[in-house]
Amino acid sequence: MKKYISLVTMLVLIAALTACNSNNRFKIEGKIAGANDSTQLWLEASSNGDWYTVDSTRANGSGDFQLAEDAPEYPNIYRLRCGDKSIYFPVDSTETLSITTSIKAFDTHYTITGSSDAEQVAKIDKQAMKYAGGRASQATLEAWKKKLAADVIIKDPASMVSYYLINKYIDNRPLYDPMNDFDMKIIGAVANAFNSYRKGDPRTQYLVQMTLDGQRRRREAMGYRGTTMQAEQINLIDIKLQDANGKIHSLAQESGHGKVTLLNFTMYDQQFSPALNKLLNDLYKQYNGKLHIFQVGLDENVSQWREAAHNLPWTAVYDADGQSSRNASAYQVTQLPTVFIIDSKGEIVERVENMLQLQNKVAKYM
Repeated sequence: MKKYISLVTMLVLIAALTACNSNNRFKIEGKIAGANDSTQLWLEASSNGDWYTVDSTRANGSGDFQLAEDAPEYPNIYRLRCGDKSIYFPVDSTETLSITTSIKAFDTHYTITGSSDAEQVAKIDKQAMKYAGGRASQATLEAWKKKLAADVIIKDPASMVSYYLINKYIDNRPLYDPMNDFDMKIIGAVANAFNSYRKGDPRTQYLVQMTLDGQRRRREAMGYRGTTMQAEQINLIDIKLQDANGKIHSLAQESGHGKVTLLNFTMYDQQFSPALNKLLNDLYKQYNGKLHIFQVGLDENVSQWREAAHNLPWTAVYDADGQSSRNASAYQVTQLPTVFIIDSKGEIVERVENMLQLQNKVAKYM
């Protein structure tokens, strides 16, 4: 009797685990008119522009199909591919998406339901067909692109739809081109939002790097190869860290507002630190009330950092990742100290690595 009860208990546990696993999966199902049991379908996931297969199946004789896959750790973009035609959609977690289409018009005349984001991407992709193949003028395309930016991206720059849009191509050209002033600001807005709200998302660092690469290409195209960064060429990437009292400070919120801000990456336990902080203190006093300093400490010893930070009159925050800091990496910091000058409008205008030049460079913006 005990063995029987144990067997029943084991079966119940297995059933529960199976149910749990099935609940952590998303499903793609639907019907393809004109398909048969030889029609092959692939479910593919995006890895920042590269695609890899996660599952495949064949439709049945009636054109019905179903695919299931483990829910992604972070939301991602997927596509259902049939031959060289694909339908794109984001997946957040465990939703079930239904797709209805046909073999002849697989990627042009289809419907997708089950997720508002997936429905929005489908709507955008269908609109994009009007602008592909030279069907519309460049001016018309630009107007549509700006409307998308206002209606979709600016409203929720941290969404997967926004991520999809800034990575979308039409006729082998990026819809949002880093070499275009307006487009660069939109790309930067998405990168900033991901960096602020999706820290652990593997797409975040890709977006930050995409922004920095675009800025570098623009500087090179315009003949800027030194350390000067023009305001329209770089977007401020937010940094949120705690000060010595545990209060969280946001670089984006504290920059601008009519004041010039110095973003400084440093280490207090280095030989240069006393001289650097004296220089910063002199500037802070000289421009009393007109200069804000946001200093990021990358020290290994938090206790020593906290002791030094307590005595400073400006915002001093601590990055526990030290020299492996994602914040420093996002700003392409390769040496310490490095200072970025942010003007009164909240835009980065200078990168300074030679501290002997700092006083004169700050004076330009006061």
